[in-house]
Parts: sequence; C-alpha cells; structure tokens
Amino acid sequence: MTAEWVSSPVPAEPAEAELMRRVAAGEEAAFRLLAERHTPALLRFTDRMLRNRAEAEEVAQEVLFRLWRQAARFDPDRARLGTWLHAIAWRLCLDRLRRRGADLPLDAAAEAADAAPSPLEASSRRADLAALETHLAALPHRQRAALTLFYHQEMEGPEAAAALRLDLRAFWSLLRRGRAALRARMQGG
Repeated sequence: MTAEWVSSPVPAEPAEAELMRRVAAGEEAAFRLLAERHTPALLRFTDRMLRNRAEAEEVAQEVLFRLWRQAARFDPDRARLGTWLHAIAWRLCLDRLRRRGADLPLDAAAEAADAAPSPLEASSRRADLAALETHLAALPHRQRAALTLFYHQEMEGPEAAAALRLDLRAFWSLLRRGRAALRARMQGG
C-alpha cells in the first residue's frame, strides 16, 4: 500500500506590482509587507553610503514614507520596485552628502565574520575590512554608489544603472572607474 501525500498548494506571495496597487489604495498590510521585504537592503545601502547608522535609518524611513505617499506613481513597466526604492534612497543620500560637504569618519567597527576565526584571523580580517571601507569612503559618491549597488547589494547592471539614473553604458564606465580608483587607493597609489 502506497501512501499518497496530499499537499495543499502554498499560497504565492503577492507580486510587488499588486502590493503597490494595494498600497496606493491605502492598504497598510500591503505596505508593511513591502517594508519588511525592502528595509534590510535599503538599510545596507544607506548605511554604506552615509556611514552613519542613525542617518541611514532616517533615510530608509523617508524612502518608505515616500513609498506610502507616492505608491500610485510607481510604474512596474518602467522599473522593479527595488530599483525604484534604491533610486529614491540614492537621491536622498546624495542630498545629505552634499549638505554635509564631506563624509563622516568611518566607524572603526568592522563587520563580524561569518565563521568563528582565530583571534589573529579575526584581527586581520577586521583590519582588511576597515581598510577597504576607508578606501571606499574616499571615492566620489557616484563611484561608491555604483560599487555598493553592484557588489554589495548584488544588483544587476541594468538595475543599478536605473537606480542611479544612468544609461547602462555610463554605469559600466562609472563602475570601471570606481574599481580602478579603489584598486589604486588600496595599492597605495
């Protein structure tokens, strides 16, 4: 006798375009779901750009506030929701960086290691990460944003280009210049 497994279909997550339509209609539950999906990536991006956790959180909150207020303006045929939100975050970060005039100093704490390395390995890794962050912070804002979106946020080139409001060719050029500048800084040149 064979046992047959009866499985009930798992309800699919609502598509982001549908959620945005519901947010535009004022549905708070749809907004909360989108906020839960996108806040971690927005915080990573804004924190890396602004290098100040409190400011990064403020910008991420402003992005979510704009998502709520401007949901009806979102066009899923023009961009993915994550791209649209990162474009808003980029402009808000750029405004703050311009007002600031210069970047804030890098916080000395490095990211925690995934595995439990030896104390010597952990110290070396923290020093390497701190050096990388210091060199990344010294790059022009646009180069830092391109590198962060492409490598840290793992956005595809077209999506990162859209977030920065660049055509794809200009984005690849900016990314190439950013990599070269970072490489030169790290090699001491």
